Amino acid sequence: MSPELNPPVNPAAAGALAFELAMPPLGAWREGNVGVEGVWRFAGAREGRSVLVTALVHGNELCGAWAVLEALQAGLRPRAGTLTLALCNLAAFDRFDPQAPHASRFVDEDLNRVWGDSLAPESPASESHKPESHKSDSHKPESQERRRARQLQPFVEAADWLLDLHSMHEPGAPLLLSGPHRRNRDLAKALGSPEHVIVDSGHADGRRMRDHGRFGAAVDDGSRSLLIECGYHGALSSRSVALDMLGRFLVQAGTVREAELPAGWRQPSPARQQLLEVTHAVVAATPDLRFAGDWRSGQVIEQEGTVLGWDGDVTLRTPYPRCVLVMPSLRQLRVGVTVMRLARPLVSGPLGT
Repeated sequence: MSPELNPPVNPAAAGALAFELAMPPLGAWREGNVGVEGVWRFAGAREGRSVLVTALVHGNELCGAWAVLEALQAGLRPRAGTLTLALCNLAAFDRFDPQAPHASRFVDEDLNRVWGDSLAPESPASESHKPESHKSDSHKPESQERRRARQLQPFVEAADWLLDLHSMHEPGAPLLLSGPHRRNRDLAKALGSPEHVIVDSGHADGRRMRDHGRFGAAVDDGSRSLLIECGYHGALSSRSVALDMLGRFLVQAGTVREAELPAGWRQPSPARQQLLEVTHAVVAATPDLRFAGDWRSGQVIEQEGTVLGWDGDVTLRTPYPRCVLVMPSLRQLRVGVTVMRLARPLVSGPLGT
């Protein structure tokens, strides 16, 4: 494995990265065609998979919105099954400011942490009649994101295959997050891109969409779900990565044929894929967490016990030699938020060997 998954970042520029990707002009495309804003659904002539592609789960992650917009403008339609394209957090997107691009990730709370049982909280009245020991820890006040998640929930739960398009706080090579299940790792292998596939179990502060319902179940019922981190939010290359992954995913799902993809979507495949298993998540226990260096996603820390930072009075260290850092960032630092993940190669050679 190479010593880094991406080129070094200039520490002096790390706090003020250029945001080069323009806002996609959604216009009338944000209306949808199913009575839910931002959601488009198309049916093929034959039976097939129900495929869902989601973008703008975070309002400042524009690359996925560009991919969905280009698919809509190109008139892409499924040959079989159904294709649903969803622009998810439009309320946060409407607040986007390229001069403060990290401020519009969400309105009230992270839309990608509200899935699971907490989407159907009991009413305050019924909750108040429970003994204290039986009250739900997942019961939270209503938010813009929970209301939106309930609008999207029927489409998520109707989908057989899900591709969730994201981007990252800091510069880094694209990462395909497969979750813990072998079926998604196999799909990542079939897609053949990007180079680095991350096996992880989610976040301490809430369940992701890609782990909701049947997508998170251990049994293989034919469902598949992947989350692609296409690179830095403001990088022009993130748009190319999103289009490439969307095309690969739709072809693999049997939704369209390779020849039906718009010109320019497909990018060259990497020579190999590397599977990285997340073993530890660094979750902020205090608002004073700080890093000991300008860590980069994909950076390999050779020595076990290397100091990564401090969380209050606790020193954070690498748990084993050749520890790979996955998406370290303090831009969204809050208690309970994952600020870095630690990983090691799951296999020594290309994915699937």
